[in-house]
Amino acid sequence: MNRITAAITAVGAYVPDYRLTNAVLETMVDTNDEWITTRTGIKERRILKDKDKGTSYLAIRAAEDLIKKNNIDPAEIDLVLLGTATPDMPVASTAVYVASEIGAVNAFAYDLQAACSNFLYGMSTAARYIESGRYKKVLLIGADKMSSIIDYTDRTTCIIFGDGAGAVLFEPSEEGFGLIDEYLRSDGSGRQFLKIEAGGSLMPPTEETVRQKKHFVFQDGKSVFKFAVSNMADVAAKIMERNNLSHEDVHWLVPHQANKRIISATANRMGLDPSKVMMNIEKYGNTTSATLPLLLHDYQKQLKKGDNLVFAAFGGGFTWGAIYLKWAYDPK
Repeated sequence: MNRITAAITAVGAYVPDYRLTNAVLETMVDTNDEWITTRTGIKERRILKDKDKGTSYLAIRAAEDLIKKNNIDPAEIDLVLLGTATPDMPVASTAVYVASEIGAVNAFAYDLQAACSNFLYGMSTAARYIESGRYKKVLLIGADKMSSIIDYTDRTTCIIFGDGAGAVLFEPSEEGFGLIDEYLRSDGSGRQFLKIEAGGSLMPPTEETVRQKKHFVFQDGKSVFKFAVSNMADVAAKIMERNNLSHEDVHWLVPHQANKRIISATANRMGLDPSKVMMNIEKYGNTTSATLPLLLHDYQKQLKKGDNLVFAAFGGGFTWGAIYLKWAYDPK
């Protein structure tokens, strides 16, 4: 009997309608389109304007897109994993609510939190459940309403982030498709450079923390960029080396969409032609947990059965890593 591997068999996505363009940002903070585009590669980002809707809304819409397009019976889903840095509320798992709303009545569910590495780590988690042989359908969603934690008077962060969600379904494969190898890392010394200072047990919310804007994302851009460039490139090269993959063997790099320069540095380290690099940062910005599945959604029609994909991500904490996955189906 062949070894069971965890293959992606379906993809879904959702982004809000409203486009926050660089031109609009020019009216909000001291910045301009050329500066943003040159340094990040971002032209616009999607924003969920409805204040009554949270991350769960994005996740539900992405899951429903996957279910509808692929004729999936949600009652057959065994597990729903949600990677998010912006849960609807503390304590109550957003994934549990999402599972109920999409009709996954036989699934258990929970949230994952590893910042921008959420989906990458979630792939590893989903694969372990499938490989156990006990679970047949695991729905992994990456979703974030980043606009809920961004200070739109802070030009160092408001130009970067957007809202969105993506979902994939993992199922068993006995043909050798799916997740082949992973190299995941973390370093707690980096948490001071990318964080929300207040709102947790270390600094519970008070009138003073709200007044001082300590509930918004803070980022030391130079430090994060330095760590991300070196570490994303290192793990991507490491996963290729461990699996004897040359640049010719890799069909696609699926990189976290944080900054175009970081993506280019990773691709260069891997020796990849730009035509092999998935990129949509210009349309969505950094959607945190949703960047990787949104790439799969946008490039799905170009993927062929047997393609070798290398995923790479870097997030606050610090968290980072790379995954080697063999694509399981031809364009639908």
